[in-house]
Amino acid sequence: MKRLPSRCPSCGELLKITELTCEKCKTIVKGTYPLNKFLTLDPQEEEFLLVFLLSKGNLKEVQERLDISYPTAKNRLEELLVSLGLTETKKEDKVEGFFEEDNISKIEEILEKIEKGEITGEEAIEKMKEVKNERGDD
Repeated sequence: MKRLPSRCPSCGELLKITELTCEKCKTIVKGTYPLNKFLTLDPQEEEFLLVFLLSKGNLKEVQERLDISYPTAKNRLEELLVSLGLTETKKEDKVEGFFEEDNISKIEEILEKIEKGEITGEEAIEKMKEVKNERGDD
């Protein structure tokens, strides 16, 4: 099934709906309507939201259903809240350090991508360096 595009392929801005058509009587409604926030989610965010709802908000169950770590599940929930505009930015930890929960989550995501064959070892090393640099180490 094709997904309704939510972003402009040229500039990346959110699209607006300007025409709707009734399949039965062919009535056409024209205007400018904003997209529903849920239509702007990417497939991974949609899947997470569905599993989150099926799990009745239990992140431990979400973690098991999606076969991801608990910090990754927590991180994806925070990202989903940002995407839906329910919080302004991802919650940042006050204490800096490579083994903070947020950094561990990033590292686990990198390792999951290697395991799934989504990135190469070289790409993983670069991503690990980025995580290291985010905390201010050289």
